[in-house]
Amino acid sequence: MKKIIAASILNSDFSKLGEEIKRSEEAGCEWLHFDVMDGHFVPNISFGYHVLNCIKNVSSQVKDVHLMISDPKKYCKNFIDSGAEIITFHLEALKSMDEVFDLIEYIHSLKCKVGISIKPNTPWNALFPFLKMVELVLVMSVEPGFGGQVFNEKALEKIEGLNNYRNENKCRYLIEVDGGINFLTAPLVIEKGVDVMVAGSYLFNSDDMKASVKSLLGE
Repeated sequence: MKKIIAASILNSDFSKLGEEIKRSEEAGCEWLHFDVMDGHFVPNISFGYHVLNCIKNVSSQVKDVHLMISDPKKYCKNFIDSGAEIITFHLEALKSMDEVFDLIEYIHSLKCKVGISIKPNTPWNALFPFLKMVELVLVMSVEPGFGGQVFNEKALEKIEGLNNYRNENKCRYLIEVDGGINFLTAPLVIEKGVDVMVAGSYLFNSDDMKASVKSLLGE
């Protein structure tokens, strides 16, 4: 299956965001990844749906929104109305299975794809009840909150487990990984069955982003 690169704008130059997004699209990044942080669920604050609304027509990339916030249901519609095509929330942000089921159904009711994410210390089997309902599973290979962290190899076992479960149970979700992705770690996650690789600093700090994208894809 073709691998997808999602460029995380968290690490872009916000003084020329439109240009940065176009640069990522021209380099071959099919998705654009939005790391939304509230300063509560994670110890950092990033940006909200107004930023997404401003740039939603800058590129044709899939708008992949990762909500690292304590009350994802409260803001889902704002992001979807602003152009989000995938909304990913954190399992750890919700208090019960019923809340998770309710949020998945709510996002689907807004005609948007659903992703669910787990932190490095959350076992992937905690996702079992929800895997047949979502379009995406995001494995965090760093602690969510800040860019530029070192890849946590716990993610490899999770990706492999999710890939095996998907094949055995004929699930439809894509497996995405976020954190510490570069030319050294990309082959490791690809080998385990990942579909989407989020990269930020590795891409936006590069003088030749197209070459960096190719290095992630093994080209």
